[in-house]
Formats: sequence, C-alpha cells, structure tokens
Amino acid sequence: MTVSMPGLTLERKLWAEGAGPVAGLDEAGRGAWAGPVVAAAVILPPDRDDLPDVLAGVRDSKLCTPRQREALYPVVLETALAAAVGVASAREVEEHNVVGATQLAMRRALDGLGVEVGSLLIDGRTLRLPTVNVPQYSMNEGERHSLSIAAASILAKVTRDRILIELDEVYPEYGFAQHKGYGTRLHRAALAAYGPCEIHRRTYAPIRGSLLDAIPGADDSSEGA
Repeated sequence: MTVSMPGLTLERKLWAEGAGPVAGLDEAGRGAWAGPVVAAAVILPPDRDDLPDVLAGVRDSKLCTPRQREALYPVVLETALAAAVGVASAREVEEHNVVGATQLAMRRALDGLGVEVGSLLIDGRTLRLPTVNVPQYSMNEGERHSLSIAAASILAKVTRDRILIELDEVYPEYGFAQHKGYGTRLHRAALAAYGPCEIHRRTYAPIRGSLLDAIPGADDSSEGA
C-alpha cells in the first residue's frame, strides 16, 4: 500500500501571503481510557528549501513504528524554528471533556513556543482554539497533508508514550507501557481485576462501568437523580 506523505503546500501558501509563523498542531491520547492528552505545536522555518528532504520520514505518527517515531523526534526538534508540547491531565479531561482538554493542551503547547504565531494548521476538522486570535485552518487527517502537523504528531505521540511508560512503573499491574492507556484486551482485563487507578478517566464509559461494578447493588442503567 502506498502511503501519501505530507507536504508543505498549505504552509507555502500562507508564507507567500505573509501570514507570519505557521504553527502545526496535533494531539495524542484523545481516545485513551487513561493518562493525559498531549498536544504539540511545531513551527517550521520558511526559508529552508530542503525541509521535505530533511523531514522525509515525518508522517502521521500512527503510520510509524515506535522506533521510527523515536528516531524522528530529535530530527523534528533540530529542524523546527520552534516546537513545544502541552499536557492536559486525566482530571482535566473529566472536567473539560476531551475536546476541551485537547484545546487546553494545544494552548499550552502554543504558549510554550515563545514565538508569536501568525496562523494555525490544526488536525481535526471541527477543532479550533477560541482564545487564540489568529487565522486557524482545521482539517481531517491533517498530519497526512501538512508537514507541520505531521511533525507535531510525532512530538505529541512520543511525549505521551514516554509519560505512559513512566506511569507503568507507578501502576505496573495495568500494562500502560504496552497499551499506553488505550482500550485493549489487556487493559480491559486489568480493569476487571484491579478497578481504575488515579490516572484513569472516570467519565469514560468503560471506567464508569468498572467503578459501578465495584459498588454492591450499583446499576448504571437505573433511572433517577
């Protein structure tokens, strides 16, 4: 199967229009049952004609192996004009819902850039940052079209995987190093055996079900207050 590689068409159009620094934004962990949402922001230098060659392996992080992502991570950091990550905790996912937590993580990533951005390229067709007053272009599968978004995707995924590997040492019974908090068979079995831990998102249906199972007589299908 041929995989289309992201390019710089969108970035070059904005650079030609004088849009200023263009930040690509992507996240990792929205669908996980546990752990944080991690977002990354990447600004690529507009004056480098060799970007497609230097970042030749950069693509949607889901299409890379863990080893490939780890190898690409320092390349992105060395090449970017500016790059930063932002994190929203499991508790913030519960408080703001996953979209709000993703926006929060993205805003933190932007704040970490130390550069005033001119426009945003965001993965996710309906995702916008209402508190950021610059032009924003949101798109589905943005990491397959924009090299800036793809670079952000690598940083976000590697950072989040590293966080879950560290958390695996704190909660070794859950297997976070293997499944990174996503809803695998291994994760479901651990929930059934041990119940949720501190980093589980308790507003997510599988976690709510585990909590109810632990309460004698509880029934999540009951009506009432």
